[in-house]
Amino acid sequence: MLILYEFGNSVACQKVRLALCEKGLKWESRPVDLFRSEQYEPEYLKLNPQGLVPVLVHEGRPIVESTLINEYIDEVFPVPRLMPADVYERVRMRLWSKTVDEGLQEGVSEISFSAMFRDRLKGMPEKLRGARFRNIGDPRRRDRCVAAYELGVESPYVQWAIAAFERAFDSIDHTLGRRGNWLAGDAFSLAEISLMPYLARLEYLNLLDIWIGNRPGVLGWWARCKGRASFGAAIADPLTQQERDEMDVSGTRIRARVRELRATLKSVANEPTA
Repeated sequence: MLILYEFGNSVACQKVRLALCEKGLKWESRPVDLFRSEQYEPEYLKLNPQGLVPVLVHEGRPIVESTLINEYIDEVFPVPRLMPADVYERVRMRLWSKTVDEGLQEGVSEISFSAMFRDRLKGMPEKLRGARFRNIGDPRRRDRCVAAYELGVESPYVQWAIAAFERAFDSIDHTLGRRGNWLAGDAFSLAEISLMPYLARLEYLNLLDIWIGNRPGVLGWWARCKGRASFGAAIADPLTQQERDEMDVSGTRIRARVRELRATLKSVANEPTA
């Protein structure tokens, strides 16, 4: 039996749902409300001491970290294959997982927080808001959340996030230009699954075209990804209209500033060095 502890509009949870859907697997969903701090309740911390979603429980054993969960799913349920058979291509696939885990995960959190979750925190009673910040066990993650709450899109972490996405889209564009339709091997793989929720979040925030509007290769690849049945089942369909509206309104509010910050970062990057 598969049990997925998840929060519906979490990109990491969407990533695992994509893999489950691509495999045609059934699972039992156990919602964890992040805004009620249910991820810090003692029973949940027994599953994941970090207080993060998702957690997949298979045959009574918890597996944490979405990247590791997806590789576990592919090895335990090997049909259809989501990791390339070729060892070299599997390494390339894992490089895209590292791009997400070491850049885009924090990046999308900063952008999302500055766009919409910041407003939710502003509406909380001060005592509850303070408790939420104190519950964040990782000091770096707490500092990022506090900065986004206090500074919004002007947080230096948001600027770092914009740069991380710029590097990622440059790499995607370059890879597709050399390799064709997919990022690792000759078929859809965990490389795409790792990235899809992060592009979807930017799209729902009305920000994605800032990065890929002038990259036809990436646009075509993204259309192929969105055309898969798993995209609807794992990402689009579970979203409520209220969530869609909130993302669109919140992202549109910071859109002009994100575009300005990206242009500034690009111009600095292109300046000649002495």
